[in-house]
Amino acid sequence: MKISNEMLKRKFGRRSGRAMFPSTHDIFDFSPFKEACLTILGNLLEDNNSVLITTKPRLAVVQEIIEHFECHKEQMQFRFTITSNDDELLKFWEPNAPSYRERFESLRYAFWQGFKTSVSIEPFLDYDPKKLIQAIEPYVSESIWVGKMNYIARNGFSMLEERYYNDVRKNYETSHMREICNELSKTPKMRIKDSIRNQLVKSTGTNPLIISVPRARNIV
Repeated sequence: MKISNEMLKRKFGRRSGRAMFPSTHDIFDFSPFKEACLTILGNLLEDNNSVLITTKPRLAVVQEIIEHFECHKEQMQFRFTITSNDDELLKFWEPNAPSYRERFESLRYAFWQGFKTSVSIEPFLDYDPKKLIQAIEPYVSESIWVGKMNYIARNGFSMLEERYYNDVRKNYETSHMREICNELSKTPKMRIKDSIRNQLVKSTGTNPLIISVPRARNIV
């Protein structure tokens, strides 16, 4: 990966809507990439943009962002990706990503510091995501998004890996997702991603829980 000096110097100006940052990679927790991410984030905020920070969070990085940009709190919202509370699943589907505990602690820290928080559970990896949602919901000030895995390989994996693929397919059976949506409709913060909505609409002709919020634009 290469850092673009041109991007580091770029002035974005005031944009309409909300900028999603970053849009093509996560916020790295090692130099010089972490510093580059913070520089671009600072440029966006200094130009008075509203920014949605999307990340599989590492606590040290979240703490550093909050320390650096406390004065821009009202312009910022964190969206943390927490797809399971089972570290075995996280290690298989998201290798080298943070553990559930670190993601959960990052969410709580940002919430306790008074920052706006949201969570993306896309794709949901637990057969029943309700336990995860119950754990994180008290620390989410904005919304919780749930989505499915868009592509699941049917070959090219070992016999030891086959169990994970078979299990995750069961998560996304239409009848099961309809049941999940009915349960989640009781939680006002829930948002259902198009990946689930489209499947249910196609199979039943009716909409599941659909709550619209402003979409974030990818700037960098």
